Amino acid sequence: MPGRALIIGGTGQIGQAAARQLLADGWTVTLAQRDPGGVPEDLAAAGARTMRLDREEAGGLKRAMSDGGGFDAVIDTVAYDGTHARQLLQVQDDVGAFVVISSGSVYCDARGRTLDEAAQNGFPSFPTPIAEDQPTVAPGPETYSTRKAQLERVLLDEARRPAALLRAGAVHGPGSRHPREWWYVKRILDGRRRIPLAYAGESRFHTAATVNIAALIATVLETPITAALNAGDPEPPSVAGIGAAIARACGVDLELVPLPGPPDGTLGATPWSIPRPIVFDMSRAEALGYCPAATYAEAVAGACRSAEAAARAGVKFPDYIGALFDYAAEDAFFAGRR
Repeated sequence: MPGRALIIGGTGQIGQAAARQLLADGWTVTLAQRDPGGVPEDLAAAGARTMRLDREEAGGLKRAMSDGGGFDAVIDTVAYDGTHARQLLQVQDDVGAFVVISSGSVYCDARGRTLDEAAQNGFPSFPTPIAEDQPTVAPGPETYSTRKAQLERVLLDEARRPAALLRAGAVHGPGSRHPREWWYVKRILDGRRRIPLAYAGESRFHTAATVNIAALIATVLETPITAALNAGDPEPPSVAGIGAAIARACGVDLELVPLPGPPDGTLGATPWSIPRPIVFDMSRAEALGYCPAATYAEAVAGACRSAEAAARAGVKFPDYIGALFDYAAEDAFFAGRR
């Protein structure tokens, strides 16, 4: 039954999507973030409330929860490590259920290799698809992966309320502060129509639309559980498939040029270019009743429009892979093919 939901990080890309989903389902939604301004107009019009919360302030979440009078659900989109997990445990007496965003980066292969340490230790080799019983890295403070594993371990072991940990893939959606899709969108805006792709454009790094993450959040709130769940799009596309979907969304034709093997420097490198696939098994979520809200191709148009609007407003996106837009290298490559 719908009730009162608090979304920590409520104006981020996952928070916005979750708020829209829960408001549509009849929940009363409060968005918590450092700056309570900047709420999208549609969420404000739909009745979303706001709350100031700086979770780095000692006792900040507990005070906010006391002021709010308790919530049937707390959705934490920005929790990062064991400290954040223990903040949630401190308020669990005033919460019905938790849904916390984790990451597929917690998985490690048989040799202990993880995605975020691939440059140092070699790229991991995972089964396809990866199920939730795949081993995870040991929890600790050292890396992004170990901190997310620490977040998971504390909540899975110690929460007295249902706590679902959603292991998200390559997240995309409106409102992103670091949209991977910008790699294609900027090229399209700059008039680039021939785009080289490493690994023949066949890399698959499981994408996760925010509307699909929101649908999974709604599912686990209908039947609260304590478990880790993969969160990704149905039939995750290859890098070439991503390019084709974005081209259609932008109304242009692209020539996607496959390059055998890894990137040559930055040539052909994209935010999804990996030597071996990372694809999630979604059957555990589906067994709970989860139904995706959209395919990648259906969802990506909103991410593209949002990234373009943000860039036009002066937002500078992080550079995922070094020289993200090394057009000179691309031009030299194509000149050599003539």
